[in-house]
Amino acid sequence: MPELQQRYAEGKHYLHCGELAAAEQCFLDVLEAQPLHAAARANLAYLKGQQGCHAEAEFHYRQALALAPEHVQLRQNFATLLWQMKRLPEAEQLARAALVEAPDDAALLTLLGVILACGQREAEAQQAYQLAIEADPHYARARFNLAYLLLRQGHLREGWPLLAARWEFEALGAAFGCPQWQGVSLHGKSIILALEAGQGDMIQFSRYAALLKQRGARTVALLCQPALKRLFASLNGVDQVFAMNEPCDGGPWDYWSHPMHLPVWFDTTLDNVPAAIPYLASEAALVEYWQSRLPAARLRVGLVWQGNPEFENDGERSLPSLHTLAPLAQVANVALISLQHGVSRAGLGELAQQMQLTVLGDQLRDFADTAAILSQCDLLISVDTAAAHLAGALGVPCWLLLPDYCCDWRWLTQRSDSPWYPSMRLFRQPAGGQTWRPVVEQLRDALMVLAQEVQ
Repeated sequence: MPELQQRYAEGKHYLHCGELAAAEQCFLDVLEAQPLHAAARANLAYLKGQQGCHAEAEFHYRQALALAPEHVQLRQNFATLLWQMKRLPEAEQLARAALVEAPDDAALLTLLGVILACGQREAEAQQAYQLAIEADPHYARARFNLAYLLLRQGHLREGWPLLAARWEFEALGAAFGCPQWQGVSLHGKSIILALEAGQGDMIQFSRYAALLKQRGARTVALLCQPALKRLFASLNGVDQVFAMNEPCDGGPWDYWSHPMHLPVWFDTTLDNVPAAIPYLASEAALVEYWQSRLPAARLRVGLVWQGNPEFENDGERSLPSLHTLAPLAQVANVALISLQHGVSRAGLGELAQQMQLTVLGDQLRDFADTAAILSQCDLLISVDTAAAHLAGALGVPCWLLLPDYCCDWRWLTQRSDSPWYPSMRLFRQPAGGQTWRPVVEQLRDALMVLAQEVQ
């Protein structure tokens, strides 16, 4: 028995370290010797869920629940798996059953809120988040999720402060050696804007650099992803741009801030979103470089059909492949240009030839190249990814495809326009999601109208 306990402990250690194969073997060894070992079964279920093996995970969860039917954490983990599988009614039932045993568990209440929000039951989700915050005011995930919900509903003033929960465990202030800006006077002061995880976030909220200048900032510096550095050299209001892979040797600064926290101090609402477009520009030399590589046509249309696969909702926002957009090639007098990063003509096979597609995505070094091409396009058709933000920031017309399931907060609900980007038009998946066909049909019809207008 001590050897069995040791093997189980080893499995827990490997699981904690992310060594899933070794952890799995440990738990299987325990279960071979003691098939009714509930903890080993539960950990194996969680492990298989981490591997994306949902069917196997479900099997092990059900086995574990048969052995420990009242275990709250086990129910919560299984409910999380069912939510990931979009089996929302089952996930809700399991979460509510766990809440009977632990009614003040902030994590459980937050999970219930997530399940309800994904089912577009936002009033109930908001109540669940609020109960979670009452149960534990320090539980950051509840406050962040409530912020997400409020922002999507357009309640920006209420949502911005709660959004700060996402940064509670970061220590960027110490790294910059200065206090975080809290809206105080900037006259004669310097400020550096920290890195946001998403490149689209950086593009969207970098617009506040100009507003910081208007507040009297002497110097506005910006830390960004390497792919954005050349582009941000054109940013209105910014004096220094540093890539995250190089030293920030322009300091010391008086203050620092997350770009996405600036709306709090500028009291941004739907009525006063700063939209002085364009606030980014393309380099003249790059425009000239790409000009000869673009097709001659009355209407040039860029295409981006997939985002970063590491993004949590990428399976919903990205298209399965370029084939989904193939009907757009039916529109006459339109030149389609692939700006899908890293995808070559060879990688697209015969479809590129069938669509008469100009493929440039594998030649893009960074967003400065993308900006130079977009500045010579009449339109970008894109999923919800950084290229769409770039088009919006440049003032280039963009038709944005949005999923029905867990659509991002910044696009609000039931709107076909965006206060953040006046040149943007939103095309939303019908209720229930599942298919992009109706959206692409709308895009094709709208493109036909546009092509006729420019003839």
